[in-house]
Amino acid sequence: MKYSLATIAQLVDGELLNSTSEPITEITFDGRTAKPGSLFIPITWGNDGHNFIQGAIDNGASATLWAADHVENQPSDFPIIIVQDTLKAFQQLAQAYLKEIGPKVIAVSGSNGKTTTKDFIATIASTMYRTVKTPKNLNNELGVPLTILSMPADTEVLVIELGMDHPHDLDSLSKLVTPDIAVLTMIGEAHIEFFKTRARIADGKMEIINGLKSNGVLVYNGDEPLLIERAANLTFQTKTFGLSTDNQLFASQITLTDQKANFTTNQMKEAFQIPLTGNYNVSNALAAISVGQLLKVPANLMKTALQGTIITENRTEWIAGNFGGQILSDVYNSNPTAVREVLKSFSAIKKLNRKFVVLGDMLELGTAGPELHASLATDVIDAKPDAIFLVGPLMQNLADKIANQDSQLTVHSFLEPEIDTLIKTLQAQLQTNDQILIKASHGLHLERIVQALTK
Repeated sequence: MKYSLATIAQLVDGELLNSTSEPITEITFDGRTAKPGSLFIPITWGNDGHNFIQGAIDNGASATLWAADHVENQPSDFPIIIVQDTLKAFQQLAQAYLKEIGPKVIAVSGSNGKTTTKDFIATIASTMYRTVKTPKNLNNELGVPLTILSMPADTEVLVIELGMDHPHDLDSLSKLVTPDIAVLTMIGEAHIEFFKTRARIADGKMEIINGLKSNGVLVYNGDEPLLIERAANLTFQTKTFGLSTDNQLFASQITLTDQKANFTTNQMKEAFQIPLTGNYNVSNALAAISVGQLLKVPANLMKTALQGTIITENRTEWIAGNFGGQILSDVYNSNPTAVREVLKSFSAIKKLNRKFVVLGDMLELGTAGPELHASLATDVIDAKPDAIFLVGPLMQNLADKIANQDSQLTVHSFLEPEIDTLIKTLQAQLQTNDQILIKASHGLHLERIVQALTK
């Protein structure tokens, strides 16, 4: 991005005061990271960003947006663009820049797997096109426009992740990015606190098509009945992927190791490999292959790309432990569907010595939380761990259910403030060749356990 202040003011319908000729080349919300060429965006959530303008000025910011209802506190002798709403103006600027650059936009969402799928798609696309993807998981109303405005001017494909916490989040984000291709990975229970049912979560996810271009394509997981039902009467092109042979693209001959998955498909002669284990990650790769076909990427290039994909940190990954064994770390988010899938993968891996499972509370499940935690008992028992360690008050429901179903399984329960005690307990027990699965919602910060067992 490189705009004059006058151009930005015009694009966001703002009033420019104290103009300067210095171009704007980047955006910042944090005054501490401001520097020459940056436009400070004061967001009014929580701590009002307008209160931190002096820090941005001191660090070299070139200008700032400024809300019209804060004019009594506006800085003097500093370039400002007065707008009605700083967030909407920021999004308006991103939309204008996206239209100017004109890349093919691939929007990715889903209850689980969207970040991994984004990584796979971007790697495939980059074999033929100048490609930009959402960094980390900056997938909300701030991260999406920030990703857009960070695109180089020669970007040909933008792979953008869209998150959803509440109803209508995807409606506004889809209309912001106007995708050429929309991808839905799966429907789980994430954020059911705000949606109440999986069906309503599916309704929310389908909002990704609300901004889809008239000639756009929806690529979705055909193993999910809720998506099949909602896509049945769509008038534009759709493509399905999944593990079932009912899908247009499906996998076969799946073999899993502790760190990789190999598979073939019904449409190509190539055998594919991805640097992640689990059938659910095979499904994510199928979504990416479906997009690659729409982008006309040859199968041999997709094969090479998938095998070499670098996965965003804190997604499901095997890490060498400092105890001589291995850790399957998945500490970014969690919901019942995701836990079941990773337990299946963990149990399928060849046992080298002992297997331990560490599970933390799954957040944002609302009043269904206790029941949904307890519902994992059979899945945990079927995984046949040597012991299980549970963290958080909601996991006590799972502990009680396991005790009723399998009194022989050793269960250790901890509250979040007791994580240091849990770490010491694990360190005292872990042996060479032990394997340990660690999964929880990010709010539990079980990455502390991963760090303690790897450093």
